[in-house]
Order: sequence, then C-alpha cells, then structure tokens
Amino acid sequence: MNRVLTVNRVQLVGWQNTLGWPWLVLLMVFAVNYALFLAIGDREENPTTGALVSIYIVVFVGSINWITQLLPFSMALSVIRRTFYLASALFLVVQSIVFGLLLFCCQLVEDATDGWGIRLRFFGLNFVDDLNPLLQIAVYTMPFVLLGFLGIFVAVFYKRFGINGMWLLSAGMLLGFALVAIVFTWLDLWPAVGGWLADQPTVAWIVGWPALLTAALAAVGYLTIRRVTP
Repeated sequence: MNRVLTVNRVQLVGWQNTLGWPWLVLLMVFAVNYALFLAIGDREENPTTGALVSIYIVVFVGSINWITQLLPFSMALSVIRRTFYLASALFLVVQSIVFGLLLFCCQLVEDATDGWGIRLRFFGLNFVDDLNPLLQIAVYTMPFVLLGFLGIFVAVFYKRFGINGMWLLSAGMLLGFALVAIVFTWLDLWPAVGGWLADQPTVAWIVGWPALLTAALAAVGYLTIRRVTP
C-alpha cells in the first residue's frame, strides 16, 4: 500500500493535467454557455445544455495520458506495472468521488440561484431530480470511473498490441455488434430486449450496469498491463 501511495504522489506532481485542466475546461465551457444564453434572453425558456460532458471527456483523455506518459516514467523509477495500475485505479476512484461531489455542489448552487439568474440548466440533470442526494452524487461519479477505466484500457491495449491490435479490436467489436443485431432481428428479439431495458430500475442504470462494465474493463486492463513494455 505504501508503494501505491508513493506512485499516487508521483501522479500528483502533474496535478494541472489530472485536477486542473478538467475544471478549467468546464469553467470555460460554462462561461461560453452562460454568455450565449444571457444574450438570447427570454427567447429561450429554461435553457438546458449538455456541455457538462466536457469534464468527462477531459478525464477520459487524462486517464490515457497516465499510461502513455506516466507509466514509462514510473517504470524508469523501478515501479512495477501492477503497483502502477493499482495506484492509477485508486487515484481514479478518489478523483471521481471528489469530482462527483463537486458537481453535485455546483448543482445545488445552480438550483439556489435559479439557474445562475437566467434559469440555465448546466450542472443539473432533469432525470435525477427525484432521486435522493446519494444517488445524484452517484450519477455524477460513475461516468468518471467508467470513462477513466475505459481510457486506461484503451491506452494499455495500445501499448501492448500497437495500432494493428487496435484495428483488430475495433473490427472484432464491430463484427460482434453486427452479429448480435442480425441475430436479434432474425429472431425478432428487439421488442423483448426493449421491454427488458425499460423495466430496469433507475439504480441499475446509474450504478449497477456501469459498475459491471467498469469492473470488466479494470480486470482486462490489469491482466493486459502485466505484459506492457515502456
């Protein structure tokens, strides 16, 4: 555990990339959206924007950078791959929880100021208004964790198998999805699948299924990184 925390301190050396840039980008996007809807004025009632996704994209890109930039540097310092991966996973989870809490606080401020004075819905998500605060925080947190482990997996897979491996993976996934679509269409399973998806509880969509996908990505990434070269 001490080695894992040591690697975390190395990751914090570049805090501008992992902690600073996500919020700087989000602040700039918010400023643009605020200025835009302020100029529009009453012509747009209850303006809503999906620009919150910008911070998730930056975290996704940042998680890729951990593998492409920090992994070779850490290995040069005699850090083994397993320790680096566990440290990255710990850092990602803690970062996601903190970011989720901060976004939830931003939503509370947004609600208290009536949408920053212009009824702007930037941080708030309409589909979670009726949920308790804990689940609302989970809604903000889980995409960080999922996209973070997806970025780590993509970077690890690329480092292990190169561009040809990425093309093969993409082609295999495309063929797999196409095969599933053909089988479902042939057997007329789409109505049943749609009904099953519609019957899933909100908690399953917010936490359950994203957590399962995240666990799968984390496990595959852990197994793959053991054979990665700097």
